[in-house]
Amino acid sequence: MTVYFDHHIVPSTDKARTARFYAEILGLPAPREEGPFAALDLGNDVALYVAGWEERVAPQHYAFLVSEAEFDTFYRRLTELGLPHWADPHRRLPQQVNHDDGGRGTYFHDPDGHFVEVLTVRYGGRPTSVAPAAAA
Repeated sequence: MTVYFDHHIVPSTDKARTARFYAEILGLPAPREEGPFAALDLGNDVALYVAGWEERVAPQHYAFLVSEAEFDTFYRRLTELGLPHWADPHRRLPQQVNHDDGGRGTYFHDPDGHFVEVLTVRYGGRPTSVAPAAAA
């Protein structure tokens, strides 16, 4: 049996704001409406469905794998927006990037407090069958 991950619902207090945030910071296409959700399409045929009916959100962790070139573009947007970020999940290394597993990564919060990670190499340097897009 082959199982594929299809989508995840991101709890939010304001789906339009949160979906716009992810689209802007990650360089994704504009969110689209799908049922009661704002949908964001990721490169590996997976969708994030942003909900917006929560009064409070229990923070979760989301990690996104990108190429080295895409990380440069992402990190430029992150710093231009002046968003606090950390090289480590314990938030001890502010405004820095890590070089774990031979790649780069950083952590930041979305508007609802979810802890978001963007990295260029999977933990342990594990290979992926869904390779990040190469630089054009």
